[in-house]
Amino acid sequence: MSFRELTRPNATSGIGVDDNSKNTFLELKRKKIHRYVIFKIEEKKKEVVVEKTGDSAESYDDFTACLPDNDCRYAVYDYDFVTSDNCRKSKIFFIAWSPSTSRIRSKMLYATSKDMIRRELDGIHYEIQATDPTEMDLEVLRDRAN
Repeated sequence: MSFRELTRPNATSGIGVDDNSKNTFLELKRKKIHRYVIFKIEEKKKEVVVEKTGDSAESYDDFTACLPDNDCRYAVYDYDFVTSDNCRKSKIFFIAWSPSTSRIRSKMLYATSKDMIRRELDGIHYEIQATDPTEMDLEVLRDRAN
């Protein structure tokens, strides 16, 4: 591989982020249209695409129920909370979901592409790497946000 290929964005994983994924994230971040966005890698297209969105009324349980039990995903979740000063705040969490039951190939692909998608989704406050549901429990988000 040439130096030019290595310094090109996304050259190491060969995976890109489609425009719809970026636009959907901006809708969550700026317009608060979505509570969450779940992304998956389309291996044939070599792109990260939107798999599912949740509207602003959906709960954290609705979100976690949409994550597959045996495959990796990326997700962003817009966590709303009230501070001890009684101020309403919102923090965006990036979640790299990689359950222990997923295929090794899938885990490798998602692990090597994670930094690339994080760079594309500007405005994320916190990142969580989860291999089982307890690592991304709502308490974990609460603790990180406060």
